[in-house]
Amino acid sequence: MLTASRVTASREFQVMAKPAGAVCNLDCSYCYYLDKSALYPSGEALRMTDDLLERYIAEHIEASPKELILFQWHGGEPTILGLDYFRRIVELQRKHRPAGRQILNGIQTNGTLIDDDWCRFLAAEHFQVGISIDGPRALHDCYRVTKGGRPTHKQVMQSWRLLKRYRVPSDVLCVVHRENVRQPTAVYRFFKELGVECLQFLPLVVRQGGSGVSAETVPVEAYGEFLCTIFDEWVRNDIGRIAIQNFDEALRPLLGVEHALCLFKETCGNVVVVEHNGDFYSCDHFVDQEHRVGNILETPLAEILEDPAQRDFGRIKRDGIPRYCRECEVLSSCNGGCPKDRFARTPDGESGLNYLCPGLKKFFIHSRPPLQRIASLMRSGVPVERLMDSLRSEDGEAAARAGRNDPCPCGSGLKYKKCCLDPRKSQLD
Repeated sequence: MLTASRVTASREFQVMAKPAGAVCNLDCSYCYYLDKSALYPSGEALRMTDDLLERYIAEHIEASPKELILFQWHGGEPTILGLDYFRRIVELQRKHRPAGRQILNGIQTNGTLIDDDWCRFLAAEHFQVGISIDGPRALHDCYRVTKGGRPTHKQVMQSWRLLKRYRVPSDVLCVVHRENVRQPTAVYRFFKELGVECLQFLPLVVRQGGSGVSAETVPVEAYGEFLCTIFDEWVRNDIGRIAIQNFDEALRPLLGVEHALCLFKETCGNVVVVEHNGDFYSCDHFVDQEHRVGNILETPLAEILEDPAQRDFGRIKRDGIPRYCRECEVLSSCNGGCPKDRFARTPDGESGLNYLCPGLKKFFIHSRPPLQRIASLMRSGVPVERLMDSLRSEDGEAAARAGRNDPCPCGSGLKYKKCCLDPRKSQLD
């Protein structure tokens, strides 16, 4: 094995490591990564070799500027490599970890291969697990199917229960698509019943042609309604119980804190991808020859992160937003969103608008008043949970004044008689 370069990166970074490349045991119809295997010669083993794995781990540790060193294992499906492969990962991390520094591993999985042995390992090695679930059975199984087209929800639920039984720290990634976006309450309450404590909603946007999108892509306005509906329930009932990354990010500008997610940051480029053969790419959504920034066998990781092309990639996000965005009242909330989704046009015809803009803008404007109250409570050192009591009290007062055909005070957008006045809904709350 070649000696790892002893160079530290000048900024914090994340690497989405894909030691199995695009290999996956599922055939989710909306997956954007399965076809990335076409970048490599047919018949090539899509598996990071032991020597290359060790080189990557050693250089990642050297390049990390903070005491806590984070590894993120993605795919395809990383668990397809088998448990022994991940035992080797931990062994190599221990070999190269400097005294006094801590290593934390995260793994994103479809959950179908998780069993008791996996859970014992994940618990013992303190892995943080992200598991992909798109909601109740019918909504999840729309697109998340096996190579033979069979549903996967039952397997994933078994894996979720195992992770909970073994007390493995786990969060849920829910892809929001054209089917589940129309049932926000059912989706959110499903996750509440599962006991999910950390949740992220990822909007599905698959571009087709110049400005078209796939059939599975989430409708823009519906996505805004989806977030608003869930936010209204969360802010009244679940603050402090369920952490929803979308809402945490919306709160950050109001606290004067930089966004954590790259898609909402002013600039990006510090979340790179390493493929099974050591190739590095600018971003998980830009794995193509144009955005290949090097190979770890040729260039040290820290130098790849400092590559001028990678720096330019990050700055283009900030410099390329249209005037419509620069003048937007919620610019700080999204900073134009992910560059991969900037293929729409502004009302005055300028290119570069985020496809999701109308939905995101609706959500950011809708959520801002309660989030401003949360920010104020946090700055005052007052428990933010008090906001829930306050909002419910305000709802009660508004309900006392509301007529049957008035908009429901809870903010759902439904008529009062079809929402909180409906005894069937009360039984669900």
